[in-house]
Amino acid sequence: MPKLRLLIADDQPLMRAGFRAVLESTGEMEVVAEAADGLEAIAAARETRPDVVLMDVRMPNLDGIEAIKRMPGRRVLVLTTFGLDEYIVEALRAGASGFITKDVPADELIRAVRVVAAGDALLTPAVTRQLLDQVARRLPAPIATGPEALRELTEREREVLELLARGMSNAEIAGALFVGEATVKTHVSNVLTKLGLRDRVQAVVLAYEIGLIRPGAA
Repeated sequence: MPKLRLLIADDQPLMRAGFRAVLESTGEMEVVAEAADGLEAIAAARETRPDVVLMDVRMPNLDGIEAIKRMPGRRVLVLTTFGLDEYIVEALRAGASGFITKDVPADELIRAVRVVAAGDALLTPAVTRQLLDQVARRLPAPIATGPEALRELTEREREVLELLARGMSNAEIAGALFVGEATVKTHVSNVLTKLGLRDRVQAVVLAYEIGLIRPGAA
């Protein structure tokens, strides 16, 4: 099986070296490029086409959020110093697949990269909601209005989106709607496709932005 190709973007050389050592020690990952700022990260991503980009938010010349916006389609795992970095929501909106703090244990870092490489969002809906509840007042301007954004959804798909945004798993949604998990997965896939979203994390962010879910809602 080919190794996962990684790009590490962080302005601290020792941090990049540490991540490289941990990830390459698995024998299943290879760091194909490093970058010290956002501009270098964009250039390196174009040249090496990594499977996963580990991106620091705060970097000189061009920050991580802007860099993410300029590499659409890339699977990006955001690195942050603080658990509730004020830029995290913006990074998720820009296209990141999740985030981890820089002081995570080695096994959690490895797991995070595997999850993102597999095409999944790192954050569970419940964790995403906890994050957004605490920073919702700092959300950027809405990217769509409620009715317009949801116009393409069926009534059942809208229900699924709301339950997803409340932090429910597929199994919990299936129980609430009295349907099978396979049906829920189909509805979630339809919601993401119709709204032009990459994963569940972006769906939760959108639900907050258009007012479908309010901070602290039960």
